[in-house]
Amino acid sequence: MIVLLLILLGLCLGSFVNAFVWRLHEGKDWVKGRSECPECHHELAPKDLVPVASWLWLRGKCRYCGKAIADSPLVELAVPGLFVLSYFFWPMELTGEGLFLFGLWLVFIVGFVALALYDIRWFLLPDKIVFPLLGLAIFQVLALPILFDASWTGLLGSAVGALVLSGFFLVLYLVSNGRWIGFGDVKLGIVLGLLAGGAFEAMLLLLLASVLGMCIALPLLMTGKARRGSHLPFGPLLLAATVVVVLWGSAVIDWYTSQLFF
Repeated sequence: MIVLLLILLGLCLGSFVNAFVWRLHEGKDWVKGRSECPECHHELAPKDLVPVASWLWLRGKCRYCGKAIADSPLVELAVPGLFVLSYFFWPMELTGEGLFLFGLWLVFIVGFVALALYDIRWFLLPDKIVFPLLGLAIFQVLALPILFDASWTGLLGSAVGALVLSGFFLVLYLVSNGRWIGFGDVKLGIVLGLLAGGAFEAMLLLLLASVLGMCIALPLLMTGKARRGSHLPFGPLLLAATVVVVLWGSAVIDWYTSQLFF
């Protein structure tokens, strides 16, 4: 039953992300107003807005103008998929502190998918998404010792993680004068570093994102679909690496340290 609820909630929020990202880019009010086709601007009926099903029924084309629907069903599937994945692999018991963190994590996932989609489409990490996530991350690290008597050392670890990750991006940004990495990645690094929770976790996150980038960039270069100067959005890679670190990072680090001191 919980899995079904997470799937239904994720589908609805995935559909919201598709609409929200487009409205944010177009400067439209994302709270008021009806959804519309970005090509013909015809208002969409409720039957056009059923997550995934409407896209399949219409074969990816607008009912009114026949042009391809810009919204991807993959986004609507990504959110529930990440919800369910997180539920099965959540590293804490889903009671008390663990349940509190899991609830916040679902909100982070929605924000992550929105950021990734925006960065993929327009190579930008907008402050209107990053800053609320930053506020939520700060709330999380402060709430744990206050609400659940968690150790304040966890707050220090999160601060160090943010310093390591964002500081690394800031150095790259300054050295390259913004050519290698955007300032949005510097701000996002604070959020992800806070969630990583420590220096080792932040370095693992950076390593995973870099490996993912290499796995994507090399085939594109070898097939001629990209050149050395081509821009690859790094935000989605960082966000994907964050999911891995949050769900499995502690286990990976424990395994690695056990190998070192065996």
